[in-house]
Amino acid sequence: MGGRAWPGDGETALAQADWNPAADITEDEHEFLVKVDLPEVKKDEVKVMVENGVLSISGERKFEHEEKDEKKKVHRIERSYGSYMRSFRLPETVDAEELKAEFKEGVLSVHLPKCEETKPRQIEVKVH
Repeated sequence: MGGRAWPGDGETALAQADWNPAADITEDEHEFLVKVDLPEVKKDEVKVMVENGVLSISGERKFEHEEKDEKKKVHRIERSYGSYMRSFRLPETVDAEELKAEFKEGVLSVHLPKCEETKPRQIEVKVH
């Protein structure tokens, strides 16, 4: 993918986040696909926005531990909780109006279709 497709991540918002979910970005001839791991996050706690050419994914994963249960002891907490935010600057070839997002089994998938004029097409070569 390199710098051509994704001219840089807009990671400035990370300073305000408590944790940073992992993300993969792939590309085929029709779209870019951003997948973000959000285990134990509810669908209604995920916010996806596109503004000024930047895709932002944010929300919160809450730590649910009841202090009342004296029989249950916490021995180790390694997973991250609290607010999260990832931001990515979109390539100019993305049609942001057609963005689609789906959430399944703790993975958010954001489909970013390419603009029609940027899709590869074969050109007929004429012989004179």
